[in-house]
Amino acid sequence: MVPDVVTLAPGFAVSRIARGNWQLAARHGAPYAREAAIDDMRRFVEAGITLFDCADHYVGVEQLIGEFRRRHPDHARRLRVSTKLVPDLESLPRLQRRDVERIVETSLARLGQERLDLVQFHWWDYEVPGYVEAMHWLDDLRSAGKVELIGTTNFDIARLSEIVASGVPVATNQLQYSVLDHRPENGLAAFCAAHGIRLLCYGTLAGGFIAERWLAAPEPEPPFANRSLVKYRLIIEDFGGWRRFQELLSVLDAIAGRHRVGIASVAIRYVLDKPGVAAALVGARDAGHLDDLVRPVTLDDGDRDAIARLVAQAPGPRGDCYELERVEGGPHSVIMWKNQNTGGAPTHGPYADAPPAAEREGR
Repeated sequence: MVPDVVTLAPGFAVSRIARGNWQLAARHGAPYAREAAIDDMRRFVEAGITLFDCADHYVGVEQLIGEFRRRHPDHARRLRVSTKLVPDLESLPRLQRRDVERIVETSLARLGQERLDLVQFHWWDYEVPGYVEAMHWLDDLRSAGKVELIGTTNFDIARLSEIVASGVPVATNQLQYSVLDHRPENGLAAFCAAHGIRLLCYGTLAGGFIAERWLAAPEPEPPFANRSLVKYRLIIEDFGGWRRFQELLSVLDAIAGRHRVGIASVAIRYVLDKPGVAAALVGARDAGHLDDLVRPVTLDDGDRDAIARLVAQAPGPRGDCYELERVEGGPHSVIMWKNQNTGGAPTHGPYADAPPAAEREGR
């Protein structure tokens, strides 16, 4: 049961199921055993999952992957690491080339690499100019051999179009895409396909909500166990609420039963079958559900039609990718930490003074 492989560039082949590591970030949720986490990474690579995703602002995660790479050099040679470059919101107006260079050098040191495999750039506020210039600085680092591939994350059509038109070679765009969230289909997926940009999709399992444990479960109430559940509970509301979500889980469960797999396998394959999708990032705190993640399944037209009929009835999420998350004062925005590299917490909203389990921004 080895996951499919995709080639993002010549000599750059990775598994189509990637491990997302946000759930290992400091204060994402309950503490975990560091030694166990490193051993779980070994199990993922041995199962054929050869793309790990992280970010400069997932506190402690780059260092943890770096420690894994040092302890398991044979596994490290099979592994590719996609990280992100996310300047703090408060730093955007004064961001300079040396800041981008410093962030890349920091990630190199943490991961123990001479060249970063893939760096994905995020920009919090489009009203602040500079994201195109910053992408060119990142491209200069690619030309200098510090970075192999560069990409974006959470950019919409208009801004990604600016970056592409400026001549930056964008290899990937990471965005949220799942049975609950079809915003990439509102034009961005088509734009990326037209320009050879492959999609790396997060939120595939909605932070763990798309699972048997939530089927027929009562509607959960805060506080939630971790930051992922905080985020994706909002997406469920946009989709139409808990009752409609239960209808979706029932459809997925019926499909899973016919194919003798779990709900997660169906949801992952649904995203992987979408045009332009290179990989699905699955958030994993440990290797407990690893076998379910790599279990193969082939969906037929009847399966896809059953999902499509229910999705067509959903009122949202609407708009371009990450559009809701950028609405100042909106529910998706106020839960975020936008100055994580300097430790700044939300200044307003329901999680401004929240306990650690609800404090971390991310995906």
